[in-house]
Amino acid sequence: MTRVIHTGDTHIGYQQYNSPERRRDFLTAFREVVDDAISNDVDAVVHAGDLFHDRRPGLVDLQGTVSILRDLADADVPFLAVVGNHEGKRDAQWLDLFADLGLATRLEAVPKLVGDVAFYGLDFVPRSRRDALTYEFDPIPSDADRAVLVSHGLFEPFAHADWDTERLLSESTVAFDAVLLGDNHAADTAQVRETWVTYCGSTERASASERDPRGYNLLTFDEEVTITRRGLTNTREFVFIDVDLEAGEGIDRVQERIRQHDLADAVVIVTVDGEGKPVTPAAVEELAIDRGALVARLNDRRELPDEEEDVSVSFADPDAAVRKRVRELGLSNAALEIDETVRDGDVADTNVRELVERRVRELLEDDETAFESAPDREPDDPDVTTVADQLHADTTSQTAEPADRSDSDEGEQSEAVTTEATASDVAAEESSTDEDASLGDFA
Repeated sequence: MTRVIHTGDTHIGYQQYNSPERRRDFLTAFREVVDDAISNDVDAVVHAGDLFHDRRPGLVDLQGTVSILRDLADADVPFLAVVGNHEGKRDAQWLDLFADLGLATRLEAVPKLVGDVAFYGLDFVPRSRRDALTYEFDPIPSDADRAVLVSHGLFEPFAHADWDTERLLSESTVAFDAVLLGDNHAADTAQVRETWVTYCGSTERASASERDPRGYNLLTFDEEVTITRRGLTNTREFVFIDVDLEAGEGIDRVQERIRQHDLADAVVIVTVDGEGKPVTPAAVEELAIDRGALVARLNDRRELPDEEEDVSVSFADPDAAVRKRVRELGLSNAALEIDETVRDGDVADTNVRELVERRVRELLEDDETAFESAPDREPDDPDVTTVADQLHADTTSQTAEPADRSDSDEGEQSEAVTTEATASDVAAEESSTDEDASLGDFA
């Protein structure tokens, strides 16, 4: 018999609601999973991706993760994992660093044997590249009774699915008994082609839509595959207050409902619906904070009528504002001229450096004190205008091909989904294939 903890979407380093306490909560939740693994003497911890919330985690988050993984290694409990879309880098992964330190195993097409179970891995793959996948895995070892695939993505038949699970299982060179998944923050289990396919859910709430308790899966591989849900006890409390306002009701009714709850150190989500009066977020959030909440947010789902009076909005010219501020710095006419050169949109990028060097040389030859500070002047100083105009005349006489400013992006735009957590996954999918620094960031 082999028992493993299936976890994922720990999103370590996520400073939710811009709260340092919430950032620590995500690391604390991962700590609780590992403590449970050690105390329950499981055979392995299997992580299905998005260990980190970002591909450039902070040093404190890296140190905390290494400390937790070291405790797991000291207890002789293997940590097996795949790379998710949030943390995915273009070259070497953080998981590779942990493997080099002897703290983790990055699952791949070559199986990792734990007890009598062979574990395989498939990192997150953008949709644009999935058609080319062949799902070829090395054969199951002779001493393994079961085969398990660990992956990260939105697989059918679950919510927001964009990955064909039927195709994966039918074309795979290995017959899997179970597929352990990450990416969907809601825990769920189904059978596809007689194979158990299961999400463990996230260990902390990454959005206000994630109301279910957080936890992980405990899998037992014996004569049958058994999947048991285990809850986490040390996660931050979320208090969800739903208020359906009747006609004529407003902030007083909402505040009355807030006072009915113990909000100490909680994240408070107040959702307003119905036909009542408009409710301002400040009045709601301030009351919750006064009653001890860590964070408070108001979600008003109603379509409130627009105000009767028209609102006129105007925007100042940013270029004019910059020029005005620069001229208030007391720079010399020569310095102002060079500033105009650098910011002149009509000068091709390839010509700016050469033009600036040439003009500085000419100005200094004419007057060695050309760059000494000048007294404050009004923005419409005729001397300044004349210099800038002359410079523009010089540059327009030159010819050059415009610089190519387009950036290539190998990521793809994913479909919009209904939860904040999944939307953040979409953004990470797009960024995961960008040019990125390697492990040298950490070194």
